[in-house]
Amino acid sequence: MHEQRADPGVPRRGLAGRRLAGHGPPWHGRFTRRTGRGDDDPGRYGSPARPGDPRPRSRRLPWPSTVVLAVVVMAGTNVAAHGQDREPLGLAARLLLLAAVAVLLVRHRHPVAAVAGTCAATLVYLGLGYPYGPVFLAVAVGCFSAIVSGHRAAAWWSLGTLWAGHLLAAHWLYRWLPPDGDGPAPWAQEAFVTAWVVAIVAAAELLRVRREQWAAARAEREAAEKRRADEERLRMARELHDVLAHSISVINVQAGVGLALLDSDPEQARTALTTIKSASKEALDEVRQVLENLRAPGDAPRAPAPGLDRLPELVDQAAAAGLTVTVESRRPLPRIPPGTDLAAFRIVQEALTNVVRHSGSRTALVRIAHGATHIELLVDDEGPATGDPAGGGGSGLVGMRERAAALGGTIDAGPRPDGGFRVAAELPLRPVRSGPTSPAERERRSGKSGEAP
Repeated sequence: MHEQRADPGVPRRGLAGRRLAGHGPPWHGRFTRRTGRGDDDPGRYGSPARPGDPRPRSRRLPWPSTVVLAVVVMAGTNVAAHGQDREPLGLAARLLLLAAVAVLLVRHRHPVAAVAGTCAATLVYLGLGYPYGPVFLAVAVGCFSAIVSGHRAAAWWSLGTLWAGHLLAAHWLYRWLPPDGDGPAPWAQEAFVTAWVVAIVAAAELLRVRREQWAAARAEREAAEKRRADEERLRMARELHDVLAHSISVINVQAGVGLALLDSDPEQARTALTTIKSASKEALDEVRQVLENLRAPGDAPRAPAPGLDRLPELVDQAAAAGLTVTVESRRPLPRIPPGTDLAAFRIVQEALTNVVRHSGSRTALVRIAHGATHIELLVDDEGPATGDPAGGGGSGLVGMRERAAALGGTIDAGPRPDGGFRVAAELPLRPVRSGPTSPAERERRSGKSGEAP
């Protein structure tokens, strides 16, 4: 058994000694650098608008594509008309073709009107006996726009009406419709038209499903990004709390000692002020380290994170606050993963801080044991509680439990039957593949037993 004891009132060197550059809050740079966009960026949730154009891209009229489609339909129909025994292309036919394409200008704003209008114009065009041709491209574009935007019923009804109207005109109404002397259309042609309609609907439905999948994946990525940002903010708050709570507790105790002895024992008051200076410098150095890591997350840390190897310095700091700490370890510690080592150090640090702040005892016991897969920590004080009870409403023990749960470990903290307080933690020596994902699971694994001081 190895024991380390420190007498209170003896100033020792704290955890200071690191000098890190960089000042200022890292929040903005940290969380905006990752995405490169802010909440007011018009391209964050959709296609970016052009500079100087206040309207979103989806609300502008699609002039270029509609003009190209009109040219293809007009020119393609002239070519397709050769060899067809249909009505010659005249002004009325060209106006109907133009109407079938022009209505697609509003397909983004009014997809139902667009698909209904283009199908109606196409049905009139075919019913008047004009040649088959690229006019079906306009129907396909209108159908795609309606289905992709979620108006499936309108697209199906419009296409169904076009197909049924063409079927009636080709096999029943052809006697009264131009061209004169026309007979019923061959069924092979109707099979081709039916296959064309089914292909349009199937392709549009496939595109709709794929776009929904893309939207769901994008929403999942954004939610994961938000979770990572929230976890980062939580880690930052927890780290700053652990860094500051201990040092400020030491400063508070030593400030009280200095004020009490300022007149009667100036030398002892000077010692207390020296301890305050050392503790405050250490706190500033550790805060700079935390903020530096947050400001440049991709860079390697400029100073190693604290671990159980620095427990003697923590004992010295507790001694400066008037607390005698005994550390017991049955055998030398094995190599501990950095995350577990940091969590173990912070748990012990927070437990000793709570003894200083909330316990009337001036002694504390830290016992460390380990097995093949876990390391066990025990921090005991004799009590009784003073000031705010140890089971108060702060965030100290909450942070302990979050650290333990994130590693897949457990922690149990609460009053002892004899009036003292005990913190018992068990942390894995090997990182777990996945931590608890729900609050209930985190509570179960962390062994929640009350709130934190």
